[in-house]
Amino acid sequence: MHICFLSHEYPLWATGGIGTFIQTLGRALVRHGHRVTVVGIGRSLVRQDFNDQGVSVVRLPMSRIRYAQVIPNVIRIRKFLTSLYRELPIDILESSEAGLAFMSYQTPYHKVIRLHGGHHFFAEAEQRNIHWWKGWQEKVSFKKSDAFIAVSEFVKSHTCKYLSYRQKPITVIPLPLDSTLFRPMPNVEVVAHSLVFAGTVCEKKGVRQLLMALDKVRKRFPDVHLDIYGRDWFDKEGKSYVDRLKKEISSSVLSHVTFHGAIMRHQLPLIFASAELCVFPSHMETLGLVAPEAMLTGRPVLFSETGPGPETIIHGMTGLLCFPLDVSDIANKIIDAFEHPGHLTQIAEQGMIFAREKFDLERITIRNIEFYELLRAGGRQRGSYILEKKRTCDWVVI
Repeated sequence: MHICFLSHEYPLWATGGIGTFIQTLGRALVRHGHRVTVVGIGRSLVRQDFNDQGVSVVRLPMSRIRYAQVIPNVIRIRKFLTSLYRELPIDILESSEAGLAFMSYQTPYHKVIRLHGGHHFFAEAEQRNIHWWKGWQEKVSFKKSDAFIAVSEFVKSHTCKYLSYRQKPITVIPLPLDSTLFRPMPNVEVVAHSLVFAGTVCEKKGVRQLLMALDKVRKRFPDVHLDIYGRDWFDKEGKSYVDRLKKEISSSVLSHVTFHGAIMRHQLPLIFASAELCVFPSHMETLGLVAPEAMLTGRPVLFSETGPGPETIIHGMTGLLCFPLDVSDIANKIIDAFEHPGHLTQIAEQGMIFAREKFDLERITIRNIEFYELLRAGGRQRGSYILEKKRTCDWVVI
């Protein structure tokens, strides 16, 4: 098969959860003998082509028109796809929620939306209204898609509160993790009472609540230290979220915190391995890859009980869960973890086993291939898809 991904993200030049997923799955699909192309708009005025372990990555030129980029960018992408199909026929075109908005309804290939968490999905957690333009794009994109893949049961059920799947095939397939990168590091010394957070430093990731919880934790464990890794978030006025936190949080708490900024993904395993507890109290996630990535390194994880948290962690067995808006709950879970290091070691071991099985790259790659092949076998007419229950995955229509 020839699978083509629409994405402006790719880890060769820009980090991001979707880009990282595409790279991980794309390389695996190539190893299984399939052709993979990733196409998006770049940041240069000239086209750039890369080969990443067999994955063909194409960055099309950005528009010269600063304030009207949508139309020229769409034209470039559609022209490229037409040309690519003539040369190397595409079987599957995959995008995130809004990615198909400007694609044709009728195409010679099957169009798939993978639910990574779009504008509608995060509206509730971010306590905002649906922007008409972004909302319109997602609605039109969903109409044009032939099938859907959700990265968690939660993102599937939450998204359908706002958008209809229109009785098209949909399945749930977790995002794969690279266990060759995220693995135990027994020679790395664990720093006592050390906490690690990794992710974009913004409100919806629960960083503010974590810092507020640290005030209580430091009174019980004066040597506690929180290391925060991830890029800063800026609002529409260009104001830094990190600067805002430094103004709101007391200096006595900030003395226990280090903001490291953005780092390369390959640095994360070593960082996780040295932490006594990895903490990710996010308000909302579609799946939250950072939690199972930390679990794969053999370190205990405190994750959010909201959203897909219970799909990722069994509280008290494979990790810990907290209510992300309750500062006291976050603090109490951290304190209890530090007070019971034996139990912490136990859940870290069980969490590693659980994450290896649930997010296994090989198994998940096969599930994706099976779903793609199912769509190809079903033909182009809506309702003609052959839906069947297999051992590795359930194909369902809702």
